[in-house]
Order: sequence, then structure tokens, then C-alpha cells
Amino acid sequence: QVQLVESGGGLAQAGGSLRLSCAASGRTISKYVLGWFRQAPGKEREFVSAISGSGASPYYTDSVKGRFTISRDNAKNTVYLQMDDLKPEDSARYYCAAKVGPLATAWGPDYIYWGQGTQITVSS
Repeated sequence: QVQLVESGGGLAQAGGSLRLSCAASGRTISKYVLGWFRQAPGKEREFVSAISGSGASPYYTDSVKGRFTISRDNAKNTVYLQMDDLKPEDSARYYCAAKVGPLATAWGPDYIYWGQGTQITVSS
């Protein structure tokens, strides 16, 4: 069992930055791919980014490439999402998730552990 707790959400202006953190506990987190998903009101949950257990090969959805950076610190059992140049369309609840296996994927059902989420609101 892996427990995931997100933090770092809040309000930002367009063009601003926020950094999300997700603290993991319960298992050796280096064995898991960690990802970020988001869901805005009335919309489907969508993939944002994921990173393999070693921290290699970060994977992003096209809409955040060049603006968001995912990283992880396995010693601290934490994954981060640095979000720069925020846009109003980035407003959503952001969820941290974990999956087994070596490959970072964008498919939500691959991820078996989920946090409760943290809200991001970007004003124009």
C-alpha cells in the first residue's frame, strides 16, 4: 500500500509559478512510476506528467511541455511538479498517482494509488 499526499496548491496569476509536492509513504517509492493528473470541473481527468522510478525519461502532455517540470527525490519519497508560466486553463485539481512497472504512461487506470488532490486556480 502506498499513501500519497499532495501539497502546494493555491492561487496564482497567469504567468506565475507554483510547485506541487507529493509525499509518498508505505512502500519503497523508487519502485513506482509517479505521475500527476488533473481534473477541472465538468471535464475528464487528464494526464499531466509522469516520471520513472529512477527519475529518467520524464513524460509530459503536450499542453504543459516547456512550462512544467517533474522531478523526484527518492530519498525524501517525494515527487514534485514545478509549474511555470501558468495559464488559466491550468486551473484544476491536481492528483498525484503511482503505478508499478518501469514505464511512465499517460493512462489513468495504470495507476493504482492516488492522492486526494490539491487545487490550483490561475487567474487571468
